[in-house]
Amino acid sequence: MILQDRQDMLTILSLALGAFAIGVAEFAAMGLLPYYAAGLGVTEPEAGHAVSAYAIGVVVGAPVVAVLSAWIERKRLLLGLMVVFGLACLFSALAPSLETLVIARFLAGLPHGTYLGISMLFAAELSPGRGAAGVAKVLAGLTVANVIGVPLAGAVGQAFGWRWCFVIVALLALATVVMIWRIAPASARPRGVNPLRELGALANRAVWLTLMISAIGFGAVFAVYAYLSAAMIDAANAPAWSIPLALSAFGIGATLGSFLAGRLATWSHFGGALVLLVGMALASLLYTAVVGDWMLMTGAILLLGLTTGLVIPLQMRLIEVAGDAQTLAAALNHAAFNAANALGPFLAGLALTAGHGWGVTGQVGAALAVGGMVALGLAWIDSRRSLRLRPALEAGC
Repeated sequence: MILQDRQDMLTILSLALGAFAIGVAEFAAMGLLPYYAAGLGVTEPEAGHAVSAYAIGVVVGAPVVAVLSAWIERKRLLLGLMVVFGLACLFSALAPSLETLVIARFLAGLPHGTYLGISMLFAAELSPGRGAAGVAKVLAGLTVANVIGVPLAGAVGQAFGWRWCFVIVALLALATVVMIWRIAPASARPRGVNPLRELGALANRAVWLTLMISAIGFGAVFAVYAYLSAAMIDAANAPAWSIPLALSAFGIGATLGSFLAGRLATWSHFGGALVLLVGMALASLLYTAVVGDWMLMTGAILLLGLTTGLVIPLQMRLIEVAGDAQTLAAALNHAAFNAANALGPFLAGLALTAGHGWGVTGQVGAALAVGGMVALGLAWIDSRRSLRLRPALEAGC
């Protein structure tokens, strides 16, 4: 029993390492944006297309890969997904042009959602009666990536060149593959898989309205975060060492925010999401007000990080309404947040290209947070309507 518990613990650790690698690749690429913009000879808004490309890869890959690979034994699937991710990161490190980097980042995004979704299910299976604890340990990899991995990767990128950041992530992906291959137990091949039935289970408004909240509202975080490093360098004349500090502050805020969001989600899924979206809007506007002072910008980005726990009440809402499509819903939730990852930097980049100052990214973020509140309101109205109709439908049956 002790040996089995040890194996399960190491398996979850290997899954969390993969989540850590994914988190570093996603967020460090934003922090290094001004460096690969300069290295590839493009403007910073143009370089933001590489950030959006990764997010689009997640959006496309999450549902497609999750459905088409549903019949594959989970351990083999996780190995394959991490191999693809690692090779795409290595491709990113070798990219000779922005166009090539955009393609590489898109390919790296394809396994993202399915890897995290399958990892959470695998961890839950290894923790009978404590499934939530296993899932939390896997997702902790993403949190630790923001606190430690992203600042360190940013420091390495500044000192030795942005390409080394992607090399490091590729090595982390290789380590994940080795650990999963050597340690993780084989899982049963999924039975009775019917991709069409699973897709059909998602054909309801409640799921798509919940995903819409993620896709729009969370864009507030990415609109600000994607251009944080560039704004600190250009508008605030910040010292080089302050950028990893600011990125770490965001990660600390996200870590604390996960505990806050858990309590809010326990109180109310809709109410918790509303509180966090209001916080996003206010933190974004605060950021706009303090652009030019790197210390205050660091404080504002920490506050913005506190709101990133929005994923928790929305995931709980999806569990309620997804029915038999829990796996696909988990992947789509990551896809929706990465749709926000594409939308936020894209809209902020358009505003910057139009000639507005760096503070406009916070204004774009606040607008997206308000858009998320509108989507949340629609989802709440739809839920009230469903509750009113349910007694009548049950009586008719």
